[in-house]
Amino acid sequence: MTSDPYDLASQAADHIRRAADIDAIDVALVLGSGWRDAEDLLGDAVVQLPAGDVPGFTVSGVAGHGGTLTVRRLADGRRALILGARTHLYEGRGVDPVAHGVRTAAKLGAKALILTNGCGSTVPEWTPGTAVLIRDHLNLTGTSPIRGANFVDLTDAYSPRLRELAKRVDPDLPEGVYAQFPGPHYETPAEVQMARLLGADLVGMSTALETIAAREAGLDVLGISLVTNQAAGFAPAPLSHSEVLQAGQDASERLARLLSDIVNEMKES
Repeated sequence: MTSDPYDLASQAADHIRRAADIDAIDVALVLGSGWRDAEDLLGDAVVQLPAGDVPGFTVSGVAGHGGTLTVRRLADGRRALILGARTHLYEGRGVDPVAHGVRTAAKLGAKALILTNGCGSTVPEWTPGTAVLIRDHLNLTGTSPIRGANFVDLTDAYSPRLRELAKRVDPDLPEGVYAQFPGPHYETPAEVQMARLLGADLVGMSTALETIAAREAGLDVLGISLVTNQAAGFAPAPLSHSEVLQAGQDASERLARLLSDIVNEMKES
């Protein structure tokens, strides 16, 4: 297997292309905690592949995260790739696996990428169950998925056009800045306060690195966070992963409809 991450993404794309008998996809989605129920509303499955069967992918060992890659045919004929095998930096396999799904989507011809996550909030009004558009991010991981002297502009890392499109679907969607920490431990109250002072409204352990890789690949990015808990120092009780999963489950039906409506709206853009 090649050690070049871009060549590996090409191999993965070719594998999916053959399995689904398609030439290209139109959009790709990464469904984080609380968002997975949206998948069935997006359209009929063309093919569903175990992550371990596709070059460069592995099954996540994190509860609440999936382990499949699915190509779905949307109602209007477009094709979507659902990346249900997200790799996090804290899994210890390096930054290239984190970006692999994004790069595979780009090699398959996607023009747009929707990244979702479950996260903590530093905004008291954004209680668990609130969906927030990501306006910008702070990459606090200390690394980048980009190799070499490739100076990618991140001025509009999260597409203003796609954010406006999402607001057509739900005008009440707030916008905020997301800070990615490396994890897997939750942030300390002091770290959350630091992030807040830097401008972060949301804190989590994904998304920013994937967005950087997506922008390098030329994809337009829409990021949407589900607030699953108040962040440390803002929360009334200690944080737990089970509460994160429960918050996602409680909001899943509403999130599924929101995401499905946004994907449908994208056909007009």
